[in-house]
Amino acid sequence: MNWLLVVAGAMVGAPLRYLTDRAVQSRHDSVFPWGTFAVNVAGSLILGLLTGAAAAGVANSHVQLLLGTGLCGALTTYSTFSYETLRLTETGAGLYAAANVAGSVAAGLGAAFAGVWIAQAVWV
Repeated sequence: MNWLLVVAGAMVGAPLRYLTDRAVQSRHDSVFPWGTFAVNVAGSLILGLLTGAAAAGVANSHVQLLLGTGLCGALTTYSTFSYETLRLTETGAGLYAAANVAGSVAAGLGAAFAGVWIAQAVWV
């Protein structure tokens, strides 16, 4: 049963990642991977909200599997982040690569903390 929740979440998360990445990237005339950046930050926010909800006792393990492991696991992408950072470096866009690493880590952590804070404000 648990694996079905993960699969169901992933069935939404993977296409959502692709569609969001394409939509965001098409609006930017830059080599910076804005689409991947956006889905990773959004996923971090969702995981923060879910963590805060679980801590408040309003998100059970099934919700965590569906949204955390399934949806966010397929929505966010460390492998694409790594690949795009490597490609930026290889093509001589080292400053963009450094900005991608620093920005992704900072924005991802910030979004996760913000999610926990929002959840605590709503449910505690």
